[in-house]
Amino acid sequence: MLSFLLTALLAFSPAPKMAPAGSYEPCKIYGSVYLETDPSRRSFCFGRVYIEPEQAFADVSVFKESNKLFADKAGLWYEAPNRDFADYVLFVTKDRGQADFAIHYTKIRSFAGCRQ
Repeated sequence: MLSFLLTALLAFSPAPKMAPAGSYEPCKIYGSVYLETDPSRRSFCFGRVYIEPEQAFADVSVFKESNKLFADKAGLWYEAPNRDFADYVLFVTKDRGQADFAIHYTKIRSFAGCRQ
């Protein structure tokens, strides 16, 4: 009887909602981030990112934090050691046209953030 009730509960519960591609804001990404480079794992990533060599063309300027606790605002990222410990997993693409957004690494913490 218990298994029947559990099955019925699962059948009638709403399915988790997935965000459609491109519906997220890159300016809201902060915390621990893992950058995936393996193309076979591309579909398991939150989004696709291009690392821009010039700051003028990047959507987000990123400062690499050495402590996860300090990565609490847009553009402040802590690089997670693996994908299991990351808040966001992003696939790094070499083609700007395939990326959802572009980032540029900055060495000055106060320059980190979104391009307005």
